[in-house]
Amino acid sequence: MSAPTTAMVMAAGLGLRMRPLTDHRPKALVEVGGKALIDHILDRLEAAGVTRAVVNVHAFADQMQAHLARRRSPQILVSDERAGLLETGGGLKRARSLLGEAPIWVANSDYVWTPDRDDPLAMVAHAWDPARMDACLIVVPKARTAGFDTPGDFFRDAAGRLTHRGEAPEAPLHCFGVEILDPQRVYEVAAEKFSLFQVWRAAQDRGRLYGVQPDGFWMQVGDPAALEAAEARLRETA
Repeated sequence: MSAPTTAMVMAAGLGLRMRPLTDHRPKALVEVGGKALIDHILDRLEAAGVTRAVVNVHAFADQMQAHLARRRSPQILVSDERAGLLETGGGLKRARSLLGEAPIWVANSDYVWTPDRDDPLAMVAHAWDPARMDACLIVVPKARTAGFDTPGDFFRDAAGRLTHRGEAPEAPLHCFGVEILDPQRVYEVAAEKFSLFQVWRAAQDRGRLYGVQPDGFWMQVGDPAALEAAEARLRETA
């Protein structure tokens, strides 16, 4: 199947754990390796063929819009959440008129990675099959991650189907926050404010939640300590 050319990039969070670096700027503009977090993911998406990216904004929204206006590609559309945060699912639902009805990429803006042999986004695009899937996520073994604060998110079977750990004390895979998603599953949720996790669980129950497991090292940049660790890792692999 052909990969989506539209993406939703989640950048409206308050970044409270990143203080004091986010006292006067949005978290997505914190730099890692000399580049703003938002540009790390936008560059990756552009390389994967994305031509239009919708970015939601909330805290320091004017700064974010000014920064994004300097990009020449992909085309950037802003979904304004100044009036109130809607969580990941609600933010995506609000952006429906900008995103359209077809499958999309969805990506968080506070993650970076150092690839090895695999092209992770190409793996997701190759695996994506809307006839069988509502979502196809990147998942990574915990030993190849840093900055994650959960005991693991998912189990993955031989066919690639994902199951959340539920009541299990831990699971072997972290969800990395980059996926291809059928947005219809989001648009049909009645609530205005909700998490994409709700959509994933519904997809899991239908046997339509899948994941791919690329190589490389994967980092969530959630606080100053994680930022320092990510900087060090990027220097090592430069």
